[in-house]
Amino acid sequence: MRRPPRLYFSLRSPFSWMAVRLLEERLPHADELIEYVPFTEPDETSLTELKARGGEFHYIAMSKAKHLYILSDTKRLAAKYGFAMKWPIDTGDEWWELPHLGWLKARELGVHREYYRAVMAARWERGEDICDREQLRRVCNEAGLDGDVLAAAPEDPAIREQGVQALMDVYEDDVFGVPYFRLGRHRYWGLDRLDDFVTALEQQLAAAAVRG
Repeated sequence: MRRPPRLYFSLRSPFSWMAVRLLEERLPHADELIEYVPFTEPDETSLTELKARGGEFHYIAMSKAKHLYILSDTKRLAAKYGFAMKWPIDTGDEWWELPHLGWLKARELGVHREYYRAVMAARWERGEDICDREQLRRVCNEAGLDGDVLAAAPEDPAIREQGVQALMDVYEDDVFGVPYFRLGRHRYWGLDRLDDFVTALEQQLAAAAVRG
């Protein structure tokens, strides 16, 4: 069976945050048309299982120079799009599996949209640490979600399995950064490719409607 269009996103990346926001402003029901796949650095548990399945993780940590450029570029783009933003201070030892596995658990519970909005507002609008379990629990509770359940996602074997499968999807689709879009055999990487992806998707949907 042919897979639907895919969007690889990360709760860590400012460019992914902007791309998803712009995508959903243009296509309010984007998550009904596109398969969202979380992209995150695996912790030791997930990396061990990923390698056992023959997979690898392509992402390479950026240099300080690139980080400083992204900081400046992100501020410029946020101003361009009118997005309020407060840059979060990352230390380099964040547990990125925690919020991403939380998203998978939220999807299982049918509250992934609410979870995503709450967590992105916490990270990119208030500069909060969403990789801290207590802070993530509080953010979820304040959004009316079950913070205890969502913050415990890494201990859920079924969610861990989904997380490893997402990492295998990342590996098999040769994803090396986000946002990364896949439409059939066509690939689009980066915020600046969003319009090309959406245009191609709309053309595909229009052609499908004509065929009935």
